[in-house]
Amino acid sequence: MKKVLLASLAVLFSTLVNAQILKPVKWAYASKRLSKTEAVVLIKATIEDGWHIYSQNVADGGPIATSFTFSPAKTYSLKGKTVEPAPVSKFEKTFNMNVKYFEKSVIFQQRVVLKAGQPVIKGKLEYMACNDSKCLPPEEVEFSVPVK
Repeated sequence: MKKVLLASLAVLFSTLVNAQILKPVKWAYASKRLSKTEAVVLIKATIEDGWHIYSQNVADGGPIATSFTFSPAKTYSLKGKTVEPAPVSKFEKTFNMNVKYFEKSVIFQQRVVLKAGQPVIKGKLEYMACNDSKCLPPEEVEFSVPVK
């Protein structure tokens, strides 16, 4: 009986060790005060070689665009929309269209108007990572960025 139990545990352990959870994108957050009443929130994606994430501006029928949702608060308000640098634009067979995406790294920026105290900008982002052979399911990530 012990041998069967040990064999079962060995199979389970090897399965768990061999199972890889792909996380090709790492996110980092910062803020920078521009004045007493304004700041910019910086949201950086570092993307593993061979992978990419999509722009905020993707046509219908394409991949899941990167998007940002900021939680409302009395201590700040958003100023304009989240901006991004110029993306790569390329035809992708998977979607049968030109798509805009980022490789290696990208920094998204959101300006905020500061209303009181030391605000903490909270929200969530959604993105989808793909490589030349597959796309991972869209993922949501919550963030919290103090403005000092």
